[in-house]
Amino acid sequence: MSCPPRFVKIKEEIASLFPEFQQRITTAWFDLLSELDQGTAEISKQGSNIVPQVEFSQLSNLSAAETENIRRRGCVVIRNVVDDVEAEGWRDDLQELVKSNPVEGSPPEDKQFFQVYWTQSQVRARGHPNVLKATIWLNNMYHLSSDTELRDVDLSTPLTYADRFRMRHPGGEWNGFPPHVDGGSIERWEDPMVRTCFSEILSGEWRKHDPYDLDGRINARTSLYGRENQSSIFRTYQGWLAMSETAPREGTLKVFPNVILSNAYTIMRPFFRPKTRPISPNLLDANNWEYDISSPDFPGIYPAGNGFAGPRPSVETHPHLRLGETMVSVPKVYPGDMVFWHCDVVHSVEVEHIGKEDSCVMYIPAVPYTAQNAAYVEKQRESFLTGIPPPDFPRTPGEKTFVGFGKPEDIESPIGRKAMGLPVAVA
Repeated sequence: MSCPPRFVKIKEEIASLFPEFQQRITTAWFDLLSELDQGTAEISKQGSNIVPQVEFSQLSNLSAAETENIRRRGCVVIRNVVDDVEAEGWRDDLQELVKSNPVEGSPPEDKQFFQVYWTQSQVRARGHPNVLKATIWLNNMYHLSSDTELRDVDLSTPLTYADRFRMRHPGGEWNGFPPHVDGGSIERWEDPMVRTCFSEILSGEWRKHDPYDLDGRINARTSLYGRENQSSIFRTYQGWLAMSETAPREGTLKVFPNVILSNAYTIMRPFFRPKTRPISPNLLDANNWEYDISSPDFPGIYPAGNGFAGPRPSVETHPHLRLGETMVSVPKVYPGDMVFWHCDVVHSVEVEHIGKEDSCVMYIPAVPYTAQNAAYVEKQRESFLTGIPPPDFPRTPGEKTFVGFGKPEDIESPIGRKAMGLPVAVA
């Protein structure tokens, strides 16, 4: 399905905002394609080994070079965040819960991805001090470049964003999670505040783009249309906690591990088209591309429900990313490990699972305190107390009657209670 005709106006507005837009972005496009040629070759060569791996206990001891590599790749595996026995216990409890309660999930005939948010295991995991300490460390990868008042953002105060879990069975294929980017769809170009996050790219200076600059993100409207499953808060990193061993080709996460290159290409792509129709065999040649803003289409953006989905880059729409070679699986994880990826990173879920055991993960992102995020957490807290889905998610009857439903007292740590907007007991 095509984008609506009015989207031409978005391109025209952007072109009018930046001096000499056509010339500058065309020069940047050619420069970017040259850099992508090298960057994608590096990713293809290294495969899963390119994804950084660190021990939770060593986060404060990483060198500047190691930290910068994580920032560049936009993803990281953090080992041993939670004791493996505790993580496996959460898995066992969740397995029992889905057997004992009328949970909603997909696919309907063999549920593996569950629309459940408030189980005792999930509540305890999100409030675990180590989990929140890991997210604080990730939040502090970001910075403010302006004089935004400190009361508006605190990178060392983590907040909780309730999400779901999956228990993927071996065999079969999952085709519902192809390469995509969360945290806003057409909003990247349409919303003036979101657009500022990519202003260096749009001005033709993509090499100056800083995906860790908070200024445009803390008040960005990433959900203009209120579409279900579209996050309305700012997550510095998306993430999950492993509750089982999961290796490549066992239904794990895949990422494009260079956030600056993928951001620059995604944002510039709508302003260029192949010169030849049908598409030339030499599609990757920069000389086969030209500037064009006459079409309303934003490749990888699709109408969905009452809003828009994407970006969903593909080999056809975003050929220079070479996704067939560069979407690499994260390294093998064990119970208690966590995997995080920057909110702009292109990611997907492996189509196949050839392992012998269920691949079990609990989705837990890194969320800093901002005024906008705190307002969401207030509404989310009420959802928790009443047992209904959080505000960003589809409406269901809720979980209040479930055996294993979590309660505020299941969050024992002060940092966990504060992250959920609950009162912290005074000794």
